Amino acid sequence: MEDDESPQLKSVVIISLPPSNNPSLGKKITAFTFYNPFSRQPQPQQQQQPQNNDVSFQSFPSNPQNLFSFRRLFHSNPIKLFTFFGVFLFALFLYGSLYSTETTLELNRLKNNDGDDEPSSFLFPLFPKHGVVGHRDLKLVDVKRRNFVASNSRVVAVDSSSTVFPISGNVYPDGLYYTHLRVGNPPKRYFVDVDTGSDLTWIQCDAPCRSCAKGANAPYKPTRSNIVPSIDSLCLEVQKNEYHESFQQCDYEVKYADHSSSLGVLIKDELHLMSTNGSKTKLNFVFGCGYDQEGSLLNSLAKTDGIMGLSKGKVGLPYQLASKGIIKNVVGHCLGNDRVGGGYMFLGDDFVPYWGMTWVPMVQTTDLYQTEILGVNYGNRQLSFEGHNKVGKVVFDSGSSYTYFPKKVYQDLIASLKEVSGLGLIQDDSDTTLPICWQANFPIRSVKDVKDYFKTLTLRFGNKWWILSTLFRIPPEGYLVISNKGNVCLSILDGSNVHDGSSIILGDISLREYLVVYDNVNKNIGWEQTKCSMPSRILKKTHNFLSDSIL
Repeated sequence: MEDDESPQLKSVVIISLPPSNNPSLGKKITAFTFYNPFSRQPQPQQQQQPQNNDVSFQSFPSNPQNLFSFRRLFHSNPIKLFTFFGVFLFALFLYGSLYSTETTLELNRLKNNDGDDEPSSFLFPLFPKHGVVGHRDLKLVDVKRRNFVASNSRVVAVDSSSTVFPISGNVYPDGLYYTHLRVGNPPKRYFVDVDTGSDLTWIQCDAPCRSCAKGANAPYKPTRSNIVPSIDSLCLEVQKNEYHESFQQCDYEVKYADHSSSLGVLIKDELHLMSTNGSKTKLNFVFGCGYDQEGSLLNSLAKTDGIMGLSKGKVGLPYQLASKGIIKNVVGHCLGNDRVGGGYMFLGDDFVPYWGMTWVPMVQTTDLYQTEILGVNYGNRQLSFEGHNKVGKVVFDSGSSYTYFPKKVYQDLIASLKEVSGLGLIQDDSDTTLPICWQANFPIRSVKDVKDYFKTLTLRFGNKWWILSTLFRIPPEGYLVISNKGNVCLSILDGSNVHDGSSIILGDISLREYLVVYDNVNKNIGWEQTKCSMPSRILKKTHNFLSDSIL
């Protein structure tokens, strides 16, 4: 190498070979980066350097003996390579764990300090409720209140930064699942039926009340300042094609599939939220003040004060919260079985599992949570849809106690169920709890006592080939109940007159012990079979989901 002044350098790599008398020391590679250019005299021991003294990290020594290569290291000593990778992966894992923890703490701190920047999630625990005195012997036929005409949104009381709300109830004997909300100033508690098939959230209202049941709580008392004017955009959404001319207020009328109805006006009042760190927030939300209820709806109002609308509509609670940036437009619920009751519900995406969910696309032409279905099987037998290779529709509806099949599918199911008579179950026409009930020659304490007489129903989505299909399985516990007479009854009903008559309506009976998620952001419906205890991440955050002061 010539002994003249070197060009200006920004970086340099120095490779030191081991002494010839002790090669076990190995070679050393040292890299320097220089922020100020300088001249450097060449050193005698680097005679293997090329004539060009321009050194960069992209250049490698020209002497192949000095090349640092993973391939050569592998061939010469595999143990060193595996040791190197082991240490490297462990370091990555340790760094990732520490970084993840720090990031999570920082995000939580940011959320707590500035909740307006990040959408939250609100979780509603569901707790069991015992039957109302005097109503245990009510026939639970067609206990369905779906809003397919008009809707409205309402105010909810929430607890936790992903807020905790109880959902209570069961399919039999109560016939509904409900949670509570806190509305007004000062806030008061109201129980509402959790309804993913309805837009309108409303509570009974002392306006005065023309036709109201004796609800769980005193009727809501509005003031003139709470009334939503007819020119409000949500009023136009609620009234749709049934405009009621009034300049002073926004009238609504909601008609449900069981021919019950609610008439009232739209109200705007404070929705009270409480986060897990104890901070409280109140927001204005639009909901319905129902002063005239008719039909079978009045029976359920003996247990609740109204209905919480959770469908995709703009007046629905999820949309109203999401439009203000409070949550992402995601709804989920997990309904417990009748023995345990309760469950939980959440608004926002924080409680959607990262894995284990099965997803199907939503139909976008309706505000209902609907998807397409390719077939239904009872055991190995395929039930018939009307027409050849007809694609059916399924609506996920937590406001319906029971499940409904279109007439053709329902009749085919009934024909398939005749086989249970040969196994010792005899149809009992004197039991009018539901249209079809069977008695046995032994005491029936629960569905488990007779589940072996029945087969699993399977709904198939996505592909006509079974092996490629997405499946939703309904075990016997998902379509049978035990009546007060000790009979086992079919809780799948003829849906000829429900909705459009051609859709399967999956009600509470078939949604129990499934976590069901309605992701309006990605336009998917998902489910995962699970026990509906509260999510562990919530249990770690709070000892009580709702304090006594909240309840």
